[in-house]
Amino acid sequence: MTPHSPAQQAAAEPDLRHHGDAEVRADGAGLVDLAVNVRTGTPPAWLRERLAASLAGLAAYPDGAAARAAVAERHGRPVDEVLLTSGAAEAFVLLARALTPRHIVVVHPQFTEPEAALRDAGHPVRRVLLAPGEGFRLTAGAVPEEADLVVLGNPTNPTSVLHPAAAVAALTRPGRTLVIDEAFMDTVPGERESLASARDLPGRVVVLRSLTKTWGLAGLRIGYVLGPAPLIAALAAAQPLWPVSTPALVAAEACSAPAALAEADQAAYELAVRREHLVKGLAAFPAVRVHGEPAASFVLLELPGADAVRARLRTLGFAVRRGDTFPGLGPDWLRVAVRDEATTDRFLAALAEALDG
Repeated sequence: MTPHSPAQQAAAEPDLRHHGDAEVRADGAGLVDLAVNVRTGTPPAWLRERLAASLAGLAAYPDGAAARAAVAERHGRPVDEVLLTSGAAEAFVLLARALTPRHIVVVHPQFTEPEAALRDAGHPVRRVLLAPGEGFRLTAGAVPEEADLVVLGNPTNPTSVLHPAAAVAALTRPGRTLVIDEAFMDTVPGERESLASARDLPGRVVVLRSLTKTWGLAGLRIGYVLGPAPLIAALAAAQPLWPVSTPALVAAEACSAPAALAEADQAAYELAVRREHLVKGLAAFPAVRVHGEPAASFVLLELPGADAVRARLRTLGFAVRRGDTFPGLGPDWLRVAVRDEATTDRFLAALAEALDG
């Protein structure tokens, strides 16, 4: 769990711009998609109807006031502590442009866009790699004290680890900005361990959220940032005019309503049952190892020759996410999305065949 120097990082630099959707494009379009973590069967009918109705207002410029207020109320924060973005990924670019940190730490393995955005903006990045032998969990002293910008996912993509809120809060310091990517927090029942509503921690705490995973809105691009009002204003100043479309604003407002939150929480409980089914099935394979306790809508697997297994799975009709593009992992890792039990059973049968191949 030691920080890696720039020289060590350059020795085997992963492709930070590779994402799971690449697995299901072109020749992968007909595969069962276990590479992308968007919930199947979404958007729900009621949300599709709201989005369709919003098209009647496309002649007017977008007005985000109602959506911003809905998100603020959902998290118990003032409106000026909320910024709506074109997907959570836009927020990483805004942070990279608006902040001027001197000692940046990105905790890996995690979603690679934050580091990519920081590097694109000319910032040097230091990596802290969490260890599989420790279940990819944070431990005391993992992050150097001098770090004035720390980026962490919770629950983390691709490890599916949910860090305790207390452990994440312990990373806060006066003079430090802590950025927490909670894009998958709504896949956790009760959103336990979230810091989205925390406003009294030292330093600056910034929480990023996405509506694309649970609600099936990856193509619509809608997310938001929660944080101190002065920082939110600085991020807003880095945005272009009208950065979020009218349909996306409608989605933000609709998905922040109590009925939608109840639906998302029910989906999270159902997901937990389906994830347990997948993990139990994987336990039948001696060559496959799951480190830690998965808590999100995907599971990270370690198995020898995972690259070859992934290729054989494609011939058997299944797309899974390669792991070697995540710092801290390598060619012996795969990420698998949680699906319904029947799909999981078919995947497990294909995995058995692929491992025998």
